[in-house]
Amino acid sequence: MSINRKVQTLDEFTMQQLRDFPSATGELSRLLRDIGLAAKRVNVEVNKAGLVDILGDAGETNVQGEEVKKLDVYANNQFMGVLRHGISCAGIGSEEIDDVVIFDDEISNASKYVCLFDPLDGSANIDVNVSIGTIFSIYRRVSLVGTPATNEDFLQPGIKQIAAGYVIYGSSTMLVYATRRGVNGFTLDPSIGEFTLSHPDIKCPETGRIYSVNHGNFFQYTEGVRKYINECQRKEKSNGGPYTQRYIGSMVADVHRNLIKGGIFMYPAIADKPKGKLRLMYECNPCAFIIEVAGGKATNGSQRMLEVQPTSLHQRTPFFAGSKKMMEELESFTM
Repeated sequence: MSINRKVQTLDEFTMQQLRDFPSATGELSRLLRDIGLAAKRVNVEVNKAGLVDILGDAGETNVQGEEVKKLDVYANNQFMGVLRHGISCAGIGSEEIDDVVIFDDEISNASKYVCLFDPLDGSANIDVNVSIGTIFSIYRRVSLVGTPATNEDFLQPGIKQIAAGYVIYGSSTMLVYATRRGVNGFTLDPSIGEFTLSHPDIKCPETGRIYSVNHGNFFQYTEGVRKYINECQRKEKSNGGPYTQRYIGSMVADVHRNLIKGGIFMYPAIADKPKGKLRLMYECNPCAFIIEVAGGKATNGSQRMLEVQPTSLHQRTPFFAGSKKMMEELESFTM
């Protein structure tokens, strides 16, 4: 039997990176593998959601005041359970939980890292079979290793992230994660049950022709955002246009498409949500980190996203991210 040695699994990839840095402890690699394990468990349920009693509402609301979907609850429990029983995470913050969860035991207290995640981004689309995802970020603790983690470990600006990533559950299941060394994508191979390297060293194109925004809110956006959207619609081919609007409504899916193909994703503030809707810690910071490492840009409309100092776990923010030149054009209208 021939073996395809060109296929590199997530485990093999992280181990290879360890070989490049003999002084590394391997703790971050173990944490990424734990996240991959939880994602595979969630993927199984996502793929059979229509066959089991896991679709629909769970009959409760989360801290954001939004209806919790049954699959939201399952995904949250899987990620929290895997990280709690691992040896590389001191605590977690989840979009579905009011406060952080500290893993106060001897092994967890010895970990250098904490993790924040949105267990199931785009969950409003679960019932209609649209791509959804998981978003996560990893921070090095600022509290003393060997003691329980604290709230300060979680309330760090995005620039302090050690790694960030997302899993998209679509026509194929893909895990994309970034460290300061680069962005790499791994597609789940169902024949072996492993994430395999499919998109090495992802670079966000400098420009693109896709803009992603909810046009239903057009007249609630600021004048600068409206002018930019109008510009996107009337661009001539000689000036890189015409642009095409693509808006899925699952942030992870919109960001993933624009990361690969080039484009810009916008979720501005509106009149009844002046602070924006997306979550700084669970959605915007990790996606901004990935986009920036890949060569793109991300802001809140007035400030670099990764430099925003969080004041609360569930803080909301406007969000703009994508190809560098498209972001610079947007800024000429809004900043």
